[in-house]
Amino acid sequence: MDPTAINLIILDVDGVLTDGRVTTSPDGDVAKGFHVHDGCALKLWQRSGGKVAILSGREGRQITQRASELGIEWVRMGVVNKSKVYTELLALADCEDQAVAYVGDDLPDLGPMSRCGIAVAVANAVGPVKRAADYVTRRGGGSGAVAEVVEWLLRKKGLWSREALLEM
Repeated sequence: MDPTAINLIILDVDGVLTDGRVTTSPDGDVAKGFHVHDGCALKLWQRSGGKVAILSGREGRQITQRASELGIEWVRMGVVNKSKVYTELLALADCEDQAVAYVGDDLPDLGPMSRCGIAVAVANAVGPVKRAADYVTRRGGGSGAVAEVVEWLLRKKGLWSREALLEM
């Protein structure tokens, strides 16, 4: 595990960028809540030269909208086999396993987590995911866990500085 080698963060959505709850309106629309701290941190990660991808088992226009707001180019939704699509994302990002931090919370995330350079589980992840992780966040998904991961990685890389934060 070498945090300084990471240049791509791949994120699950439900339970990582959100708290994992799915709220459905009477007309069938699904509501997801994203934490602003995660968005701010992901923009800082990108400004620091890092890349971001989303790999979700669910689909939703909220995911597409949030990814667009954050400038996330690679978004894969409705994915059944995350390991297969993980490989595709690495090719798109011109990246090797050891340069990837994968952030997950549930059993479908175990495949990518077994291959990446740093496997991260959010605090509210299921037991097997926490046990497979190199790093477990203090914050839960949808509560700034991704921001915590970004800060940890940037600190390890020596890129978390007052000057960088003031440029936000």
